[in-house]
Amino acid sequence: MIRLLATMVAAFVAYLLLTAGSGDILLWSGPELVAGAIIAIIVGITSYRIFCRSENLRMANPLRILLLLVYAAIPLLIEMARANIDVAIRVITGRVHPGIIRVRTGMKTDLGLLLLANSITLTPGTLSVDVDEESRDLYVHLINVPEALRTEKSVDSRELFTFFNIPGWIRRIAE
Repeated sequence: MIRLLATMVAAFVAYLLLTAGSGDILLWSGPELVAGAIIAIIVGITSYRIFCRSENLRMANPLRILLLLVYAAIPLLIEMARANIDVAIRVITGRVHPGIIRVRTGMKTDLGLLLLANSITLTPGTLSVDVDEESRDLYVHLINVPEALRTEKSVDSRELFTFFNIPGWIRRIAE
């Protein structure tokens, strides 16, 4: 029962953060609060077994949550901006060499693998296509596979990001 309530509260807080400033009761409207409560109940009932597994309790640590927020606000945002510029240049010039490569992640937890796959997918020009569950490697589609990577069977996940060690950040947060 506690897992269900914790999931509902987390879903409701996430809803409130996403809709802040759109109403007249403090920051929300009455119908919006009711809709958020209903959505939180539905999300809680359908996902509490996934959200509150014992291995995921490491994310209950406030320091990890702070690290996640810093990661999303600085390294990930900068990598996304760089990738946006790169994709725009490639679209304008027509210099694209698309392909799918195997990426060694080195992640030990499902949460770490999830964060890395989502970080790759959020970065323009890349898309996480599949996961090898045994080796925990990702198959990633790139809009431009660099010539040096075209002959390799697999690459390290750090090679996908230019400015920051994104996998290192994710290990600090999720493992």
